[in-house]
Amino acid sequence: MTEHNPRTYIDYTDRVWRGEESLLPHLTGAFTSAELIRIRERIGFFPAFANVAAFDTGAGLVLVDSGDVRTAGLLHTAVRAFSPDPVRAVVYTHGHVDHVFGVAPFDAEPVRPEVIAHEAVAARFDRYVETSGYNSWINRRQFGVPGLDWPTEYRYPDTTYRDRLTVRHGDLTFELFHARGETDDHTYVWVPELKTLCTGDLFIWNSPNAGNPQKVQRYPEEWARALRAMGELGAEVLLPGHGIPIVGADRVAQALDDTATLLESLCAQTRDLMNAGLRLDAVIHGVKVPEELLAKPYLHPAYDEPEFVVRNLWRLWGGWYDQNPASLKPAPEAAVAAELADAAGGALVLAERAARLLAEGDLRLASHLAETAALAAPEDVEVARIRALVYGTRAGRETSTMARGVFHWAAAESAAVAEGTDVTTELTRSASGRERAAGAISVGVVADEDLCCG
Repeated sequence: MTEHNPRTYIDYTDRVWRGEESLLPHLTGAFTSAELIRIRERIGFFPAFANVAAFDTGAGLVLVDSGDVRTAGLLHTAVRAFSPDPVRAVVYTHGHVDHVFGVAPFDAEPVRPEVIAHEAVAARFDRYVETSGYNSWINRRQFGVPGLDWPTEYRYPDTTYRDRLTVRHGDLTFELFHARGETDDHTYVWVPELKTLCTGDLFIWNSPNAGNPQKVQRYPEEWARALRAMGELGAEVLLPGHGIPIVGADRVAQALDDTATLLESLCAQTRDLMNAGLRLDAVIHGVKVPEELLAKPYLHPAYDEPEFVVRNLWRLWGGWYDQNPASLKPAPEAAVAAELADAAGGALVLAERAARLLAEGDLRLASHLAETAALAAPEDVEVARIRALVYGTRAGRETSTMARGVFHWAAAESAAVAEGTDVTTELTRSASGRERAAGAISVGVVADEDLCCG
């Protein structure tokens, strides 16, 4: 975390928009410091993995989001450097932990801020407490942080709303709109006097996180409608939950329109194929992603990816049954794997075929065979080495954090079997793996030497 020149940051955001520089400096804290970036008069911006916007109302401050626990202290320092006035309110755009854990230092001040959120945020916090073990495991896997423990204490909102809420502080109006998208509890905030839109995670400088394979239901169709509604506001400044600000009405309109168009295309194609009676497998492989949209610097599939969105739409519209009768009431996976391995001549035969497919470039089919072999012979060292090689290679070639995390973890599991170690040891063999394991979570492909386990 370094001191910075606001002009330098604004120039950097322009280069990112033009595709001349990546988001990585922003996401890894190169511009995070003890000072807010002054985007415009009355608008301060805390650029971090999870952003925070601060508004000087003339009668105190209003924050939109509060960041995660790691940046809470620095955020407090930066806000105090921006203005000594009390923080009157903090708006949660949604209840994800990287947006709601920076309030504590402000709660300790003489004037305790009012926390405002959609009414479903409290239910999310309750669910997080009840499923903390599960959330620990899936986030360890997703981000490569084997020591991660999911929090069980939250700062609940003081004020909630259902559809729309208008809040007035000083000279500024904050219009809160509910929209289901990445979450069911999402809020976007419009400040008309400043022509400024705070999108939360409805816009994140990535292909929309509408399909996360390990998390609860997403809502791509309603998300697209929210983007269209935001586009009608005429915003001149867009402050996203993740990624860099967008300044200029034309750019804001373009970003919102392109993101909505991508989601609308995925929804329409998925619905058409489902209506034709196709199985989930055929739907997944039948949807054609508009590549010209994914080429936009703000729509790269670096966190989630469209294939996962299709699966989430199937779950939303069609339930969990994939239309394969064998999967309706299946035998245990290990039993099926044992039968297939026996028919093939042994688990090692399957694993060796997986290695050949990997060498030929068929990573998807190689994964199926390597996984079947490992289920049939979970303690076989050579099978484990091949499974580690397959998934380590896949992790190195994926673009999204979701896929990379799952494949890295799978490779580490098998490397631990092959080497007689444990998952943590295997995940932290490289410098980049150690950085991830320490909690340095980022989005997208990071150049590193970490092709875990081969």
